[in-house]
Amino acid sequence: MPSRLLFVIILLTGLVILFCTACLQAGDKTEASHPKKAVSDPGSVSALPLTVIHPRQNPFTNEKAALGRLLFYDPILSGDKDVSCASCHHPEFGYAENIDLSIGVGGVGLSSSRYFRHADIVPPTKRNSQSILNTAFNGIDINGDYDPEKAPMFWDLRATSLEDQSLHPIRQFEEMRGTAVKEKEVLNTIISRLGAIPVYRTLFKSVFGSDTSITSTNLAKAIACFERTLIANQSRFDLYMRGQSAALSSSEKEGFTLFMNAGCARCHSGPMFSDFKVHIMGAPDADKRKDIDSGYHNSFAFRTPSLRNLRFTWPYMHSGKITNLENVLTFYEDLRGKPLKTKYVPEEQLDSLAKQVRIEFKDIPRIVEFLNTLNDAGYDHSIPESVPSKLPVGGNIKLKK
Repeated sequence: MPSRLLFVIILLTGLVILFCTACLQAGDKTEASHPKKAVSDPGSVSALPLTVIHPRQNPFTNEKAALGRLLFYDPILSGDKDVSCASCHHPEFGYAENIDLSIGVGGVGLSSSRYFRHADIVPPTKRNSQSILNTAFNGIDINGDYDPEKAPMFWDLRATSLEDQSLHPIRQFEEMRGTAVKEKEVLNTIISRLGAIPVYRTLFKSVFGSDTSITSTNLAKAIACFERTLIANQSRFDLYMRGQSAALSSSEKEGFTLFMNAGCARCHSGPMFSDFKVHIMGAPDADKRKDIDSGYHNSFAFRTPSLRNLRFTWPYMHSGKITNLENVLTFYEDLRGKPLKTKYVPEEQLDSLAKQVRIEFKDIPRIVEFLNTLNDAGYDHSIPESVPSKLPVGGNIKLKK
């Protein structure tokens, strides 16, 4: 090879190496000055299971569920015999009700039509009534694992199973106890009442096998057994996640993608669209009570509610202060830079996951479309024609003409 040609090749090779090295160094500097932001886990969601796990200590029987249904609708469980579990958890409203704060003892009417017979004697309940639908799955994770004996309940996690939860409203002054019975006496009073009713004596003995079966423990087991039958797991979203792509429209699928990309599923995760943890969100406060609701351990944190069946269970948030889904999503959009809706939560205490939510106003209609695919109206709407106490079914829920 001529020496001149060899020299040219060596020179060109050296220039190429220098050029590539300079490019790599420039690239390194660009990467260093603008590092890629780490994207946190967006969360994941899935379909509800087709079957329910029952506690080992409270196995399912049809007879027990039937007894629980009667108890659920019987106002004999309330101090003044005017309120039942169904007063605030009615099938017409997705086993919740369309009112911000429930009216328990002393109330007349149903849902948004309910009012106090005598004002200023008993206050409304502390928080918005949550739906009982699908609470059989409370605590479920993305893998479908859950323990019904440790299921988180209430906005502040103060109960850990449906059995535990079922007795709390009976003890609570403004919910079912009222002024007629003291808290420490109320369960014994209720058990005594049930024991005085022949039909209940027969039913409890048949279900639990003893003449002494009417106890607070068995009362809780029967109500919880019934509540685990209140399942709504055939929504269009469930069908879609089980492989039926046509169950959702293209715009609903787009809304699903926007929901996930916005980071909503970091808290509203799993089959129930809830991580069952408490978060400080700065939601608006209730204004119908004199006391301040400070939530979980006085931290102003509240449990992530499920997003299922929202069509039936408005209004929203622990205070019931937001009346439609568009405004719920606007609330989350406003968390970026706008003042919080409560004066009790400093901005620096806002949950870190809430700060990461990125909902754009233009995307709200599509996300709402997706949320409506989580509705399932095919749940049990049946109501007993009568209850063993002979009291009005459901309590005082019919307006007087």
